[in-house]
Amino acid sequence: MGKLLTTVRWLCAVAATLGCGALASAAAESGAAVADGMKVTLEYTVRLQDTTVVDSNVDGEPLTFIQGAHDIVPGLEKALVGMKAGDAASIPVSAVEAYGPYNHKKRKTIDRAEAPAGVRPGSILRSPEGEFARVLELDDRSVLLDYNHPLAGKNLVFEVRVLKVEPKKPDPKDPASP
Repeated sequence: MGKLLTTVRWLCAVAATLGCGALASAAAESGAAVADGMKVTLEYTVRLQDTTVVDSNVDGEPLTFIQGAHDIVPGLEKALVGMKAGDAASIPVSAVEAYGPYNHKKRKTIDRAEAPAGVRPGSILRSPEGEFARVLELDDRSVLLDYNHPLAGKNLVFEVRVLKVEPKKPDPKDPASP
């Protein structure tokens, strides 16, 4: 199976490089499986373990990414390998394989005077370095900020439906591109 998948990926890359769109298209429609280097389009809903929906693109713009480029959470990327267009799955992803464990060292207290007027718990601030932080607490003298991702420390369930799996189109500016 590994050799077949490698051969299919190679044929898709050659077809795309030579401009044989029909061959590349046929490979995508013939049931190409998600593998590193493939362009994947999917719809998803992300839930906490208690079933609370935290994000979804269903009935919206599908998510498209290159498998193996680490543009999505690692646990989801690993679980998608081998799936094909039309496949749907419920994929549990541990906090470690999603947005990482919650890190108490990423909490910082600043002087109240450093915070913008009107700030309140739940507000999102951006540091001069471009980092985002959520306001946890504040009083007359200080503000407690949390620089963790909002989903850090949370186990998640991704409900996904793969819409398309196709070879990545070569980038003429990239010498490593097929």
